[in-house]
Amino acid sequence: MIFVTVGTNEARFDRLLRAVAELSIDEEVVVQHGHSSAIHSPRAEVFDFLTFESMVETIRGARIVVTHAGVGSVMVALANAKRPVVVPRRKSFGEAVDDHQLQLGRRFAEAGLVTLAETPDDLEMALGLAQEAATALPTTSSLAVDLRTFLENVIAPPLARASA
Repeated sequence: MIFVTVGTNEARFDRLLRAVAELSIDEEVVVQHGHSSAIHSPRAEVFDFLTFESMVETIRGARIVVTHAGVGSVMVALANAKRPVVVPRRKSFGEAVDDHQLQLGRRFAEAGLVTLAETPDDLEMALGLAQEAATALPTTSSLAVDLRTFLENVIAPPLARASA
């Protein structure tokens, strides 16, 4: 199963969702579309929003997680041993106030934490790449060290309590 989430940002990310609807794959897809337009696909189960607990459960059950390059979404995927495919929201399409998601996506990719699809057109190719699990964050960059500290001290403890 592929889980696609665009987070809770009020700006639409219909470009990504259109690309998901057009994928030529034979696999179940679960989509959390937030404020974006819902996609119509016979293989997709579509939700506007999920509770945090439901989202974590869906991430854990997914083969691949596809998300915008939002810090929260990426970090929750990483905290649950998934190396997400990220597609950044872009200012030029009215999806974000600036191109910080593109910059962040590139930094995450350089650190080996995500598979970056800079545009939705790159999504199908990114999904075809082998997705190695993010079972351990690399320690070769300051970004990775900061993320590891954050995940271990902020995100992981609440998740451990929630699943206990």
